[in-house]
Amino acid sequence: MTAACHNQRVTTPGPPDLAYGSFSDDPPWLVEPDRLTWRRRAPILRSVARRSVPDLVDKPSLPPARRLVTVTRHLGIALCGWWLFDRRKGREVSRAGLSRRVRSAAEVLGPTYIKLGQIISSGEGIFPPELVAECRLLRDQVTPQSFAEVRRVIEDDLDRPLEEVFVEFERQPLAAASIAQVHRARLATGEQVVVKVQRGIVSDLVAKDLKVLAWLAPFLVGRIPVAALANPPALVELFAETITEELDFRLEADNMLEVARSFTALGQTGYVVPRPHPELVTRRVLVMEELSGYSFDDVAGIKDAGIDVHAILRTGMIGFMEGAMMEGIFHGDLHGGNLFVQPDGRVALLDYGITGRLDEDRRLAFLRMLMSATMNDVRGQFAALRDLGVLPLDTDLDAVIADLGLDQPPVDPTTLDGDQLLAELQRLMKALLAYGARLPKELMLFMKNMVFLDGAIATLAPELDLLAEVQHLAMYFATTHGESIAEQIGARAEKWELDMDGVKAGFGVDPSTERLTYQDLRERRELIRSRLSGKLGS
Repeated sequence: MTAACHNQRVTTPGPPDLAYGSFSDDPPWLVEPDRLTWRRRAPILRSVARRSVPDLVDKPSLPPARRLVTVTRHLGIALCGWWLFDRRKGREVSRAGLSRRVRSAAEVLGPTYIKLGQIISSGEGIFPPELVAECRLLRDQVTPQSFAEVRRVIEDDLDRPLEEVFVEFERQPLAAASIAQVHRARLATGEQVVVKVQRGIVSDLVAKDLKVLAWLAPFLVGRIPVAALANPPALVELFAETITEELDFRLEADNMLEVARSFTALGQTGYVVPRPHPELVTRRVLVMEELSGYSFDDVAGIKDAGIDVHAILRTGMIGFMEGAMMEGIFHGDLHGGNLFVQPDGRVALLDYGITGRLDEDRRLAFLRMLMSATMNDVRGQFAALRDLGVLPLDTDLDAVIADLGLDQPPVDPTTLDGDQLLAELQRLMKALLAYGARLPKELMLFMKNMVFLDGAIATLAPELDLLAEVQHLAMYFATTHGESIAEQIGARAEKWELDMDGVKAGFGVDPSTERLTYQDLRERRELIRSRLSGKLGS
């Protein structure tokens, strides 16, 4: 059994900071949270970032003129191209053409729009599939900033020459993304590290771009297919909430420590978090421990090393669900580039710019939502969703349930033809929008992570029996946290019981189904998608 299978820490000699967080066993330095000067201002900085969002997304009477001209020119070219060449070719081709042209415009417009595309690329099931597919192309390395600019940012933020801090610094980045890029380096004190350096102009550019987006978004509502589905003003607000904290690396380093602490508090040993440097953390520079391992999509390498892929997947499910449910914090941007599988089976989890944080009231609502789902308690789920901010507080929950048809026996979607599927989707969308439904940041991040884990199962273990895994997860949470969960949601532990018929209904299969592999589920999805696509393209 690999280390990824274990969820309770075994007491062994090791670095003393393992008592605080889920770090590596071979530290380049020790984490002493109370002595980290850069961390002391984190709560204030996070509060300031959150309070800035309403101003950033408030529709201005006039946005920054020069940036508006640049953005509207490139988006205008994209929309005109769609209008002239794609619009009349059928809905499917039309949406694909528009998505392709919008993605190309994002590449030209730079970091803000590339980042927005990267967030959308992880939102399968949240955003239109054509847009998601195109935005996946923005995950690849973007053009890195020059080494001269990297040097300037480092020296400005650390207030000393680069050579005083690093005896080696690789000019070619390991990765270049929209907000920052990462370089390997060696400190003057000898430790091998990675250095995350923010792009020099990105902070000012993001502020201007958010004003432009806030000004443009209302004009796009209902005017083009993708925008009509994505609700542009809400998408801009969601993006602003996500990116504002990501622009301060002191908050990212604090997120690293908090997620590491939560894993240890939960006895979760399946993850390893890199240690941020005790001193070399600023708003635009983050020096951290270097971790490595097998790429998450290197299935052959992982299996050849004798690592249990099922254990990795269970670690993924338990780790981020447990953090959200019990500790109110979870990594918010799981994807293959942020994960390495180490030889001992543990998963090195990187990049904490996007992290889900739930205050106590929303954590309890989130906990009630998941527990109600396992018991097939529809009203309980909607009450929790209301408390999470998905629905207005004065929403008539019984009316919502009735309008959505959730008080009726579930229907297997594979038994519906294209007309019926389309009509059902339109009905559900219309009903939700009529009740003022919106998608809070934390729920969006949770859904994105679920989409990633869904894809991870497809890559690592398509033969996995999903029904058996649901039962395994339920048993784990009942055994490990049952009494605590019951106390927190105001129920008796013995009254909680997993409703497998409800779980099967959630997958859209008959209650008599005894086994459902991911391969089976994928075939069902393809059938539904083909029927729906055929109708949309007609």
